[in-house]
Amino acid sequence: MIKNKSNKLYVGITKNPTERLNSHNSKMGAQFTQSNPSFDIVFLEKYSSLVEARKREIQIKKWRRDKKERIINKYSQGLETRLP
Repeated sequence: MIKNKSNKLYVGITKNPTERLNSHNSKMGAQFTQSNPSFDIVFLEKYSSLVEARKREIQIKKWRRDKKERIINKYSQGLETRLP
């Protein structure tokens, strides 16, 4: 998950988070991020397969904002990591 200074969240998957973040911030990523640049990574999980990562992405996208914020807070405190 990435978040910008306006508190907008974006959830996605990639093999290279740093490259994808740079792409979003240079307005070359998803359409949503093109109009809302200056994102930072606020939550990151690593999966061994694209299928697993996609399932998790779909799950997180269905969550309400408050649940996303809770997992972001845990991640920022070093309490939340998922490595299957």
